Amino acid sequence: MVEIFLKTLPFFAVIGLGYASGRAQFFSAEATAYLTRFVFYFALSAMLFGFAANLDVAAIFSWSFVFAYLVGTSAVWLVVAAVALWRGASREEAVFEAHAGVIGNVGFLGIPMLVLLLGPGAVGPVLLVLAVDLIVFSSILTMLITGLRAGRVGAQTLGILGVGLLKNPMIVSVVLGILWGTTGLTLPAPVNEFLTLLGAAATPCALFAIGASLAGRNAERVEVAAWLSVSKLILHPAAVAGACWLFGVTGYAAGVMVAAAALPVAGNVFILAQHYRVAPQRVSTAILLSTAASVLTVTGVIALVSQGGFP
Repeated sequence: MVEIFLKTLPFFAVIGLGYASGRAQFFSAEATAYLTRFVFYFALSAMLFGFAANLDVAAIFSWSFVFAYLVGTSAVWLVVAAVALWRGASREEAVFEAHAGVIGNVGFLGIPMLVLLLGPGAVGPVLLVLAVDLIVFSSILTMLITGLRAGRVGAQTLGILGVGLLKNPMIVSVVLGILWGTTGLTLPAPVNEFLTLLGAAATPCALFAIGASLAGRNAERVEVAAWLSVSKLILHPAAVAGACWLFGVTGYAAGVMVAAAALPVAGNVFILAQHYRVAPQRVSTAILLSTAASVLTVTGVIALVSQGGFP
């Protein structure tokens, strides 16, 4: 446990450095926004394309893996939404609380950290988790919020979903990388070196941007945010572990999936909450609390995975 903690500590130390820089106003909100944009559109996209281009999709894709993650995540989503409605929250607030309770920071934190700590074999399972989060659950959120406001889900909503997916550089880079990989061709050396160089900036810049973005968040509705953090850091990985057992997903793949499920609430949940004007402060506080607590919880899960805690 201590050994794993020491390995994860540098990742969270960079987040802490970004947070301190933001709090000290050394790194402004505008600078954080531009750094995030650089990571999102360039560095992380280069890393994802490079990973996907070298994957044997047939070897890593598994319907049982996808269904296990879908079922485990959906179960927690429904529980968090039900608790929100029981508490008296609006239906739109319940949707966003449920989203915050299951969508982790797989892109900015999970991919660089899990691949480095669990090995290159983690790339495939983590990309599958990321794809389900982006394509399935983000689409569900958009359809539900749009449907609740308009009273129905029409062709316009489906068009918005399609355009949103096509504009997401993480999805586009993974799809293009997989398409390149199916050709069986090796990336030209200069292109491969370019992607490696640019992708190497993703990890430190993404972690720093996470910390700097947290610096501008004020804690509100702490009790609700604490519940959402518990859901994301504990209930979600536990439910996913149960779903892995149910669908027969075992060994390394199950461990990586559970580790990905244990990640703190993703920053893009706040962006969506702000866009739709639904509980942005509540989501922001959940991101802050879950990221701080994940120093211990993620370390514990990774230690369990590393020690062969999944059959």
